[in-house]
Amino acid sequence: MQSPTDYQFTPFVSQLGVEMVSLDATQSCIKLVLEDRHLNGLGFAHGGLLMTLLDAAMAAAARAKDPDGQGVITIEMKTSFIRPGRGVLYAKGYCDHHSSTMAFCRGEVVDDSGRLLCQAMGTFRRVRPQLSLGRGGAVTSKGTE
Repeated sequence: MQSPTDYQFTPFVSQLGVEMVSLDATQSCIKLVLEDRHLNGLGFAHGGLLMTLLDAAMAAAARAKDPDGQGVITIEMKTSFIRPGRGVLYAKGYCDHHSSTMAFCRGEVVDDSGRLLCQAMGTFRRVRPQLSLGRGGAVTSKGTE
């Protein structure tokens, strides 16, 4: 398992300014200080941003719980939005179960007052690190397509 200090987000998530707060085999927590670029037309956190935070937190939790250290790919995610987000946001991810091929997770985003903004359930496919995406998004062995 990776430690919180050497966890790497995807380039997309890193560009948002997300930082890892904590990561262990029971949960992950990431933080984002909202900026104008993160907002929707009403001045609140954009829904797609909230979904990205949930996805990143759940994926981190799935990877941290995996004894083999495999990567994960999101298969499906169901999100419920509860209230608008402002200020500093914290996304927490939990991996409730993983099998040899899948991880089943849940996540939540809260504001700096601890109020629940949204929550999600997600299913992730476990992928060996040597696998990569080939043409058309097919999972292939590295070096072949």
